[in-house]
Amino acid sequence: MSPRAVIAAASALAVIACVCSTTALSGSLSSKESFRRPSEIPFPEQAPYSLHRATLGKMLFYDPRLSGAQNMNCASCHNPSFGYETPVPTAIGAANQPLGRHAPTILNQAWTPHLFWDGRAASLEDQAAGPITARVEMNGTFPEIIRRLNAIEEYRSWFERLYPGEGITRATILTSIATYERTVMSGVAPFDRWVEGDEEAISLAAKRGFELFVGKAQCSTCHSGWNFTDHAFHDTGLPGDDMGRAEYEPDNLYARHAFKTPGLRNLTYRAPFMHDGSLSDLQAVLTHYQSGGIARPSLSPLMLSIQLGEGGRDDLLAFLRSLTAEKTDTPIPVLPN
Repeated sequence: MSPRAVIAAASALAVIACVCSTTALSGSLSSKESFRRPSEIPFPEQAPYSLHRATLGKMLFYDPRLSGAQNMNCASCHNPSFGYETPVPTAIGAANQPLGRHAPTILNQAWTPHLFWDGRAASLEDQAAGPITARVEMNGTFPEIIRRLNAIEEYRSWFERLYPGEGITRATILTSIATYERTVMSGVAPFDRWVEGDEEAISLAAKRGFELFVGKAQCSTCHSGWNFTDHAFHDTGLPGDDMGRAEYEPDNLYARHAFKTPGLRNLTYRAPFMHDGSLSDLQAVLTHYQSGGIARPSLSPLMLSIQLGEGGRDDLLAFLRSLTAEKTDTPIPVLPN
């Protein structure tokens, strides 16, 4: 099945929208065009889209049998009700202890070249394996997970059908989960309808906020493209000892305290914000960026103190809120026994 066929076939798994031509505020046509929603989901050649594999992956995503104590699943930290994050500063792991970082969303990760806040995983398959086996997270082991799934006739028959000659293995489990996760795409937001030409889709305040976003506030320098991220790593001047990307680029000064730019879709569901969950709401986020962050050698040169005024802040908030999908429908699968 071609990637374009995914948009129709996977409607039960994700809300996908095709995008038409845009109209624009005066002087902003090229800016609006750069934020158009894509018409296809990219799948890697070695793991092409399959509706049945994605459905199987969705069941695994919600199945607590992938955790050591069978008390957690992927959705424990990536809850669709909270933008596939958690509504606390850091997620809670298998030992009932807070983890070191805020749970990043899995929304729109099919377009992301680096996974985790520090970018240590190069694919969704690699990413999925991390939390499942991490002792402080799900604390699972693949030999035990495979044994459990093989004991369930429905799982066993579906794996044999979808992966002939392989069955239930570490690789087929991760491929299924990653295939599902690539279908998790944010739905159409008011901003998207405005880009498509509906001038009534967002308020005048949101339109002014967009002008600030791509102009004076310089937000789009890092929050670019349809998912509003450059997929790069920046030190935004938050306090703390977490060295972020520097663990993988020790000789890069600007990798110290640097974390991946998050996308901005469905923000209204995703508080608190930042890699450590330290900013409770969007007002706090704007306050931090207006301050310019903590001055230190690794601070991104893109971090500039910009005064917006109360009217400007309100406009920017109105724009950011226009990026949340108008409808989100995520049915939870019935798991086999």
